[in-house]
Amino acid sequence: MRNEWLGRLVGCAVLAAVPLMVPTLSDAQAPPGPPPPAPIMPPALPPAHVVDLMTAAGAATLGAQWKTMEAKIIEVPPIPTALPGYTKGYDIDPHAGADNYDDSKWPTIEPKDLAARRGGGRVSFIWYRTNLTIPAKIGDFDTAGAVAVLHVLVDDYAEIWVNGQIPRRLGRPSPATIQGFNMPNRVVLTETIKAGDTFQIAVFGINGPISLAPPNTVWFREAKMEFIR
Repeated sequence: MRNEWLGRLVGCAVLAAVPLMVPTLSDAQAPPGPPPPAPIMPPALPPAHVVDLMTAAGAATLGAQWKTMEAKIIEVPPIPTALPGYTKGYDIDPHAGADNYDDSKWPTIEPKDLAARRGGGRVSFIWYRTNLTIPAKIGDFDTAGAVAVLHVLVDDYAEIWVNGQIPRRLGRPSPATIQGFNMPNRVVLTETIKAGDTFQIAVFGINGPISLAPPNTVWFREAKMEFIR
């Protein structure tokens, strides 16, 4: 009888420990370091004011100076948990979304040249970087308290880094990640603007559909700042 009781006790202890040994979905997929900021869905209201960042005047309004660089696929060692037979992994270079990334040697491009078709076609990845500073006024428009939404449409896909992070959460819509084939990314930079707010923006443009590797290139269709009240 005592052996049976001990067996049940041990069994219950094992079952209680199982949830502690099984990683959650977020634990299994989250990279090391602090969690990324949660995505904020942009308001559906029409913007009260729009600045076109693909024009010299619009870029100057927010102090934007666009820089660009091609990203390449490189071979790297496999991750520790790779199945037998996988002797290598693949990564991109550079990782230019980080807030401390040095792009001082990148070529600077005119805002209108965001529309230039970049990359050799097939599988192409292009980085674009700039800083944006929100002034107190844009003409007669007072920016204070407005919602700032970065609206980017890259042919064919884009991922948007803001101050070194892609805002995202597992299982939730995340406007900074790929939205669909030739679909805009509308990323909320702040829900309440204060004059002088500065944002470091890195756009990772991707040619696609990737599995088709089409003879196409990466280019901007739209880049603008929307101010919503």
